[in-house]
Amino acid sequence: MKIQERTGAGAGRSAAPAQPSVGDRLPSPPRERKPALAALAVLLILVGALGATMLVLRAGDRVEAIQLTADVKAGESITEGNIKSVMVNDDSGAHFVAWSQRAGLMKLQAKSTLYKGTVVVGEMFADKSAVEEGKVTVGVSLKEGQYPKGLDSGDNVAVYRVGNKAAGGDQDGASGSAGAANSLLVERAVVEDATASSGDSFSGTNLPVTLTVDAEDAAALTQAASAGEVAVVLIPGN
Repeated sequence: MKIQERTGAGAGRSAAPAQPSVGDRLPSPPRERKPALAALAVLLILVGALGATMLVLRAGDRVEAIQLTADVKAGESITEGNIKSVMVNDDSGAHFVAWSQRAGLMKLQAKSTLYKGTVVVGEMFADKSAVEEGKVTVGVSLKEGQYPKGLDSGDNVAVYRVGNKAAGGDQDGASGSAGAANSLLVERAVVEDATASSGDSFSGTNLPVTLTVDAEDAAALTQAASAGEVAVVLIPGN
C-alpha cells in the first residue's frame, strides 16, 4: 500500500508543467525605424564633403599678379625695377593684371599716385595721353638751386625767371623790364620728366626737365631757359 502511494505521488509530480529555464529571455519588440533622420544624416555628410572640396579648389585658384615695390606717381609707368610677382586669389572680382602682361602695362600710365605694396588692377592705368590742345612741352636745364630736391614727373610747379639781367638799368629797354629778375613766367606747369641721363655727368649738377605749359607761355619760357635763368618751385596739386 505504501509503495503504490509513493508511485502515485511521483507520477503526480512528473505530470506538473515544465518551467522555463533561467537563461531564456522573452523576445524584445522590434525597434522603430526613422528613415527621415537617416536621410538627413547622409545629406549633412554630403554637404560637408562638398564644402571642404570647394575650399580646397578655391585655395588653389590663384594667379600670378603684379605688385609695386616702389611708389608710382600719376602719369608715370611701371618698370622692371619697381614691380615684382605675387600670387593672389582670383575670387575677389578684382581685375588683377597678370604678371605675363607686364610688358603691355609698361606702355600705359598711372591715373593717380600708386603706393608701394599695391597689387595692380587694370583700372589704375590708362593710355598715355598726347599733349592737350593749347599746351606745349618745353625742355629746360636747371642748375642746383633752381629746382627742389626730389622733383619728379607728375609734379606741378611754378616757373620763375631768375638772375640780375634787368638789374643793370634800362640797357634792354622795354624788353628788359618785361624780363625782370625773379619774375613769374608760368603760374602752373606740369613736370613730364626730370631724370638726368648718364651723358649729363660732365655738366655737373644740371638737371634736364621737360615741362608742359600753356602755348602762350612757351616763348618767354624758352628765352629764359636758353639763358639759364629758369627756376621752378613746387606747388600743390596733381
